[in-house]
Amino acid sequence: MDLIYKIAPASLWRKAQDKGRFDGAPADIADGYVHFSTAEQVEANAAKYFSGTGDLLLIAVDTKRLGDGLRFEPSHGGMLFPHLYGDLPLDAVVWAKSLPLRPDCKHDFAGLLGITDEPEPD
Repeated sequence: MDLIYKIAPASLWRKAQDKGRFDGAPADIADGYVHFSTAEQVEANAAKYFSGTGDLLLIAVDTKRLGDGLRFEPSHGGMLFPHLYGDLPLDAVVWAKSLPLRPDCKHDFAGLLGITDEPEPD
C-alpha cells in the first residue's frame, strides 16, 4: 500500500468525519487542491507550516483509493508533492493519529511513520 500524509487540526478532522468527507483546510481550499506529503516530506512540512501547533492529527491515506484526482506536482525546488483535486473520501483513510508536540515544540513522529527512538539492534 502506498501512503501519503495529511496534517490537520483535530477539530477540522472531526467536522470532516461528521460530513463524511474532507474538503480540505483553508489553505487547501484557497489553492484548489488538498495538500499531502510523502513520508519523506511530512516532517519538514510539519516544521515549516505547523511549528509549535498542538492538537494536530497525522492522517495516512491510501493513494490507490484516490483515483485520477491525485497528482504529484513540482513544488519546493522541483520536489514532487501529492495534491488531490477534489475532496478526500474518508474510505481512503487508513488511519488518523495524534501528532504530539515534543518539549522543543517540534512534532514527534516516532512510531507514526515506522520511526522509533530505539537504537537499531546490533
